[in-house]
Amino acid sequence: MKQFFIFVRKEFLHVFRDNKTLLMLFGLPIAQIVLFGFALTNEIKDSNIVICDYAQDNASRQLIDKIAASNNFIVKEQMIDQQQIESVFQEGDVKLVIVFPNGFERDLLHDNRAQLQVIADASDPNTASTLTGYINSITTDFQQHLNQMTTMQPVVAAEIRMLYNPELKGATNFVPGVMALVLLLVCVLMTSVSIVREKEKGTMEILLVSPMNPLTVIIAKAIPYFFLSLINLTVILLMSVFLLDMPMNGSLLLLYLVSSILILCALSLGLLISNVTETQQAAMLISLMAMLLPTVLFSGFMFPLENMPVALQVIANVVPSKWYYIIVKSIMIKGVGFLSIWKETLVLSGMTIFLLLVSFQKFKIRLQ
Repeated sequence: MKQFFIFVRKEFLHVFRDNKTLLMLFGLPIAQIVLFGFALTNEIKDSNIVICDYAQDNASRQLIDKIAASNNFIVKEQMIDQQQIESVFQEGDVKLVIVFPNGFERDLLHDNRAQLQVIADASDPNTASTLTGYINSITTDFQQHLNQMTTMQPVVAAEIRMLYNPELKGATNFVPGVMALVLLLVCVLMTSVSIVREKEKGTMEILLVSPMNPLTVIIAKAIPYFFLSLINLTVILLMSVFLLDMPMNGSLLLLYLVSSILILCALSLGLLISNVTETQQAAMLISLMAMLLPTVLFSGFMFPLENMPVALQVIANVVPSKWYYIIVKSIMIKGVGFLSIWKETLVLSGMTIFLLLVSFQKFKIRLQ
């Protein structure tokens, strides 16, 4: 046992002496959480819109104030003709034009119905759809407020309620996916590369003929990456909560427990990859292809799995990041306990045990 801990200590020292390894371990996760948290988001903020208020009455002013109070828009009030609207869009700076016609408040009070024109630049249909959705939400809220303040006949409208993420923040969706991506990518990459590095340098033969059991050597090499991955997880959680306003409503201990299972799963995959590669470049390439694409495509944090063909949905079930993504969202956002995620945890644990058994069985104790 003393030899085992000495070997683990040696592996820790090897990691901290290698600047490239440290950069991949800690620099890559921080860069990914920042990029995914801020750049890849389904929110649209600070979009320039033009409001043409031909009515100039209290009702139009109140609605304009509500629109301006939203952080989704930067309001530029102008008085332009209908013929100038197209030229405004052609300049490329404005995404939306809202026109309040004359008599907006009069129509609202006397006819119980008023109209405003919303014109969007549909050259980017996703952006146009999102921005018009924001406007519809604001006008619906304004209408409901008027119904409470006046004796007008109420207008039947669907009540929309957004659970767990009422502000539709993108971080709520992307952070759990980034956690799965980072833990899988770093663990698989570091484990496979560290073992293949020993092969390239010729030191693996020395380790395999040492008095220690070869599998014990491999476990000793994996332990530092297990604990360093937990540190990575801590850094990601701190950045998510304090930088991206990600909620943490569930048990932190349960989250670390499930994350440990995923880390073990990733270490097993790294061991498998190291068994079939002879160079660090090949190990890195296979690790990136095996972890990056499946996690991005089949975990559900970038592309909804429900929209995929049935065959791809079946393939997604064998991707560990899918189950981890579901678990993390349930713990952090919904605040559920183990009883609500035991099925997903059981699937992830089964994958981990299976990969551990296969990786240990397939590991070559002889290099030739």
